[in-house]
Amino acid sequence: MVVQALKDQGVDTVFGYPGGAVLPIYDEVFQQNDIRHILVRHEQGAVHAAEGYARATGKPGVVLVTSGPGATNAVTGLTDALMDSIPIVVLTGQVPTFMIGSDAFQEADTVGITRPCTKHNWLVKDTAELPDIIHQAFHVATAGRPGPVLVDIPKDVQFASAEYTPKTKAKTNHYQPRTKGDRDQITALVEALETAERPIFYTGGGVINSGNSASQLLRELVEATQFPITSTLMGLGAYPASGKNWLGMLGMHGLYEANLAMHDCDLMINIGARFDDRITGRLDAFSPNSRKAHIDIDPSSINKVIHVDIPIIGDIAHVLEDLLNIWKARGRKTNSAAVKSWWSQIEEWKKVRCLDFQPSKKTIKPQHALMRLEELTKHRKDRFICTEVGQHQMWAAQYLGFEDPNHWMTSGGLGTMGYGFPASIGVQMAHPEALVINVAGEASWLMNMQEMGTAVQYRLPVKQFILNNERLGMVRQWQELLHGERYSHSWSEALPDFVKLAEAFGAKGILCTDPNDLDDAIMEMLAYDGPVIFDCLVEKHENCFPMIPSGEPHNKMLLGEASTKDTIGSSGAVMV
Repeated sequence: MVVQALKDQGVDTVFGYPGGAVLPIYDEVFQQNDIRHILVRHEQGAVHAAEGYARATGKPGVVLVTSGPGATNAVTGLTDALMDSIPIVVLTGQVPTFMIGSDAFQEADTVGITRPCTKHNWLVKDTAELPDIIHQAFHVATAGRPGPVLVDIPKDVQFASAEYTPKTKAKTNHYQPRTKGDRDQITALVEALETAERPIFYTGGGVINSGNSASQLLRELVEATQFPITSTLMGLGAYPASGKNWLGMLGMHGLYEANLAMHDCDLMINIGARFDDRITGRLDAFSPNSRKAHIDIDPSSINKVIHVDIPIIGDIAHVLEDLLNIWKARGRKTNSAAVKSWWSQIEEWKKVRCLDFQPSKKTIKPQHALMRLEELTKHRKDRFICTEVGQHQMWAAQYLGFEDPNHWMTSGGLGTMGYGFPASIGVQMAHPEALVINVAGEASWLMNMQEMGTAVQYRLPVKQFILNNERLGMVRQWQELLHGERYSHSWSEALPDFVKLAEAFGAKGILCTDPNDLDDAIMEMLAYDGPVIFDCLVEKHENCFPMIPSGEPHNKMLLGEASTKDTIGSSGAVMV
């Protein structure tokens, strides 16, 4: 039943780790060849790999793990997927139904534990209900705002027999999220577009979740209106970084011009973002003089954090299509003279050159490493970038350009260290011939380093590009700026030799310490047809700017010394 349901759902890859309570399912997996099973080295890695697969394909990722610690090890990945709206289906084994509640070996209340970190979950008590529940799980994971679901299957249910329920007869009508937006509200937004003097599109991961058509419609809307556009960390690639209306990422480590435009706009059009605190900064000072519109498929996201004037509940693609049609029918009007003046102001902000940094001939600056990685790989249409979490993640978002959706995989809402490496494995499984690079920090990467065994076993040529500053970089930066330079436990005195570590796993290791050797070393990494650990030793105390200090509004940022502003504040930063 389980294997047939997965086949009927179009599943071709499952990430998992076997154990006693799930062996009957594994026995069936062994006896078929339609679904590939990828043996990870830790259940957290399985869920992150499934997330990477889901984000790179638009299809739900699937995980199969055992009871007890198998299920509890999946909790971090489930929470990560819930925060970032990633569709995954996790199947867990459970002790037999008659032993539930007896503290049996490897028993855990999986449904209770995962209720807060899944979109929905099920404990299957009747074998006859199993296929229908699995079909429901896929429907719930992918319909509306995507997210993780879990199906807990006791061992006696796995051993029993019953009649299989095909996908076409599954009971899914009880969950039908609204996809079409209210026409009156869309018309109200069109009227706002026609008169706005300082408009901005603020886009998020919801655009990408809505599919390629949503990204295409967004690009058409931006081109037609000539409004500026910015994005959250999760929305990068929905609008091309090379687009002339692109302001770059906004938020805590967003670009100066993007944050200033958000603060000073008179019309903010939120498309598929959730007003996350990394974006809004101090709520009472967030974009204080603007009308706000919010398009989102999740009703609970509307007015949850920021009260909006024009709420539109619906699927992004459907709403943007209707928005464009109504706007065109009304004459394609905008306040073009005011918008042109608005662009003049934005161009002045761009002159600050907020991403400039002090170069070095002796030490590799992390920004420089990513600029060279971008230059040497940007021509690859099949380039996929994953990241771990920390300074390197923010630098990657700032210095790497994304032209298309589904090519950028990072942990946004939960900020999960250890995410990027297994996610890159999932992406590579989905796109075997593609260039998949995980931009990492040494501390984050070590959290799931065991997945090198997975990469080598399945001959996955994932490139681990480690910006090694021998520090917990973002923690150290906050300690410098906010905690009196008291560096409490933000470094390790026992880091491995990453080249030897790579070789111990049967992979290739590359060490680069000199800026003059960087290009050749990157090209060596790209040329190797297997997994690579690239150990790039970078400046240890480089800070990631721009930065909105905690509790400050968008228009108060710390910039690096190399920017064109000249008011130097504490820690060598520019306060603007």
